[in-house]
Amino acid sequence: MVARKFLVRHDDSTFTVDYDTDDGFEVFQFQLFSLTSIPPDEQKIVGEDNDRIVSDDSDLSAVSEKLQLLSITADEARKPEKQEESTSSTAGASVMSDEELARMLQAEEEALMLQQYVASDNSMEFEQKVRPYISQVLLYEDPARQEAARKTVPVDTLEEKAFVSLAKEGNLKPSKIEQDHAFLLQLLFWFKKSFSWVNAPPCDGCGNETTGQGMGDALPSEIQYGATRIELYRCNSCSRVTRFPRYNDPLKLVETRKGRCGEWANCFTFYCRAFGYDSRLVLDFTDHVWTECYSEALGRWMHLDPCESIYDRPLLYEKGWKKKLNYVIAIAKDGVYDVTKRYTRNWNEILSRRTITTESSLMSVLTSMTKECRRNCTSQVLSVLEERDKIEREALERDLLSTDDAQIYLPGRQSGDKQWRIARSEFGTDSLNSSTCEVRICRDEHVTKIYNAFSSILHKFVEDSLIASKGVEVLKILRATVVDLKKLPYKKRRASLKSNSIVGTSLLHRLLPSFKEFLIALSLKSELDSNGTVTVCLAGDPVPTALALPVALHALDELISDLSKCDNLSKGSLTFPLLRLNRICSGAVLASGEELPFGIATAAFDGTRMSKWEEPNGAKGCWISYKVSGNMQELISYELMSANDAPERDPMDWVVEGSNDGGSNWHVLDERRSQMFDKRFQRNTYNIKSTGFLSNIFRFRFLAVRDSGTNPRLQVGSIDLYAKQS
Repeated sequence: MVARKFLVRHDDSTFTVDYDTDDGFEVFQFQLFSLTSIPPDEQKIVGEDNDRIVSDDSDLSAVSEKLQLLSITADEARKPEKQEESTSSTAGASVMSDEELARMLQAEEEALMLQQYVASDNSMEFEQKVRPYISQVLLYEDPARQEAARKTVPVDTLEEKAFVSLAKEGNLKPSKIEQDHAFLLQLLFWFKKSFSWVNAPPCDGCGNETTGQGMGDALPSEIQYGATRIELYRCNSCSRVTRFPRYNDPLKLVETRKGRCGEWANCFTFYCRAFGYDSRLVLDFTDHVWTECYSEALGRWMHLDPCESIYDRPLLYEKGWKKKLNYVIAIAKDGVYDVTKRYTRNWNEILSRRTITTESSLMSVLTSMTKECRRNCTSQVLSVLEERDKIEREALERDLLSTDDAQIYLPGRQSGDKQWRIARSEFGTDSLNSSTCEVRICRDEHVTKIYNAFSSILHKFVEDSLIASKGVEVLKILRATVVDLKKLPYKKRRASLKSNSIVGTSLLHRLLPSFKEFLIALSLKSELDSNGTVTVCLAGDPVPTALALPVALHALDELISDLSKCDNLSKGSLTFPLLRLNRICSGAVLASGEELPFGIATAAFDGTRMSKWEEPNGAKGCWISYKVSGNMQELISYELMSANDAPERDPMDWVVEGSNDGGSNWHVLDERRSQMFDKRFQRNTYNIKSTGFLSNIFRFRFLAVRDSGTNPRLQVGSIDLYAKQS
């Protein structure tokens, strides 16, 4: 451990920052964020003695103690208008140096020169590969087919999930463009779960495993739906032969819902068109297919791979799968496009493999096919398309110069049989993670409100002298109502509180006032009709209810379990963890790493079992920090919950620390060794051993997981922090 003291000047203030070099540069950035409120991704740190830009640990160790902190956003705002214009196209992207650019251009020139000797001027082979896909994508435009496809999608459910995903980011009033973007991602996630990957189909007769027997002749009923290739498989048990037609008709694939990457991308691109997204089918000549959609929210084309359920990661194939790409061609109803440059940072290497035809011949045939596709377009539509083409060409050239993704690590192929992936040299690694993790704000006030709301219910039980078992039955009625509400369309949620033989109507009515705080936490209200029926319904915007219902369901499960263990229900028994009061919420979170998009750091604080924080490289050490949003707090206890799967990833050893100076110095609050979670979704409670210390940041340093020998990851289902009541 090496400690250094830095004097950091920002605007008119100077801060002293004590820095432990073992913590790493990201922690130093988080300390500055705590002191200045400038997020790490907007920080520009400069050594005052030599104007050196500080961007990693080595820079930090080489500069003097005097630093200046600038906000990139503010710095950009001060630039002259002309400079803004010249840099606007590369905003947010790190561009390679002049020396790197010169080397790249030289290599590209050499590759083009070599191509003239090995590539043919004849573009027929290239055109024969691409042209069949033009007629295929035109099938997506049939209104009747689109309507049939939309009927197979749970639109209300995906719309609800889209709104909830935005609400978790603090966006409760999204624009139509933001809604459309979020819905597209939910469509991708749903498609991954609803479509089946086929290595070898199960036997049509007995359902057992089969072995490939080669190809067969297509039947007229199969040719009708574009299946000219028929794979045959013999059952390993009953010897029956099962046919696997490789259908090309997207509507037929909506029915069968199975195939490999060709069927997956074909069907998903069709779904995208059915919901009105500008979409392309993307053909990779090295044997893969995926989708691109134009995102109005991003203002650009976005990569989506339905097989992997991954989006906006165009370097997945070159960097993750280690593919040796050559041609990546996007086909849409309005044109055919060479988008290879979006999927590479090694353009000169790719040029050396583009030997089917010369670049000039390639451009000529693409232009010709695009003109064919647009021959019926109006002049107004053509103008819009040509402007979009121009913007995209500029973006593709710009992407080649970007170094933003140098530290992004991408996974090998996940879809398909393991041995098949290895044989294709696409196995790669098993994680998708980013080496840098942005500061995220927890939108979890509703979780704390739900936990607090149980206090009035339990105190009413005590006041009315209910025994614990009867209290459990009341909570089960409340739980059944929450389940009923969750099953309904999110805009029409309305359900009844139903009494039973143990909890009668009169008791339910007497307890109803104590439910009020719980219902408010869920943005619900109760209504009592003339027949004595209590109805629970929406109190306003349905999105906060959609966000809170899963939390309420899981919290009720745990409260029912805890109350079932009580022998006597009395005022003295209403203690932690039966009552989980004063939960800290709405803080800022930073972690050593996170799984994208389903294992982000804030998932540890969202109060639901359906998510988790996952650190892809955390098995032998990682951390997560939580910055309090308001006044400093004294942590008195915390809870950790195991995640949904993989017990080997459970945390086993950890240290909990607090800081009262924004992260410059840390005080050990608790330390645990050899902790075990016996089951999934198990919530363990820990009392702080070192009390009395006020903190504005808390940090968990996870030192080891249950099994780090064969597992590189750590995962946590949830973390709840509880402060001393003032």
